[in-house]
Amino acid sequence: MEKTLEKENKLMIRDFPQDERPRERLIQSGAASLSNQELLAILLRTGTKAESVLQLSNRLLTSFDGLNLLKDASLEEITKTKGIGLAKAVQIMAAVELGRRIGNLAFDDRYSIRSPEDGANYVMNDMRFLAQEHFVCLYLNTKNQVLHKQTIFIGSLNASIVHPREVFKEAFRRSAASIICVHNHPSGDPTPSREDIEVTKRLVECGRIIGIDILDHLIIGEKKFISLKEKGYL
Repeated sequence: MEKTLEKENKLMIRDFPQDERPRERLIQSGAASLSNQELLAILLRTGTKAESVLQLSNRLLTSFDGLNLLKDASLEEITKTKGIGLAKAVQIMAAVELGRRIGNLAFDDRYSIRSPEDGANYVMNDMRFLAQEHFVCLYLNTKNQVLHKQTIFIGSLNASIVHPREVFKEAFRRSAASIICVHNHPSGDPTPSREDIEVTKRLVECGRIIGIDILDHLIIGEKKFISLKEKGYL
């Protein structure tokens, strides 16, 4: 009897006036017209005894600073929110992963890089939210198509740590014609440091000796980037 009452007390999307229901609004106006709260409410479907599904979705977003932290949250972290059980948390994680995969569809193998913007677009979604610096190399064929992407080093960039051997070893394995180096600045500011410039010059010199060009070194910030080639350091 108690479980029946609890189920009846849960506020579902269908309990709202029709013009306030996220599903109906999506059908009428499209998904882009919905807020993050409304989209999340569609996934959650039900609220709790104390709050509606829209209130629950708003509280969940607030606790994770919007989508910024929710996209990387674990099952354990999501289920710590009152009213979010394992089933709801799994639905959220599945939706986030689908969105991530869809966002990367345009950047599949054999993606061609013709400009610094092409290179930045290829890695921006994956690198702009990273909490640590990641030094990544894109290995290209003679048509400037991406053969492989490899994380070489994680941590603060330093010329003595990012060894050319690790950068060019993968180039030989992949028979790459050239390389684009990329690393992120977790601060969001892509302004190159002295270490960034020193690492770049060292790799360019090594590439000239062995015949594999370093085409560029991109520094990724928050929705912006800097090309060291365009800055004249290559």
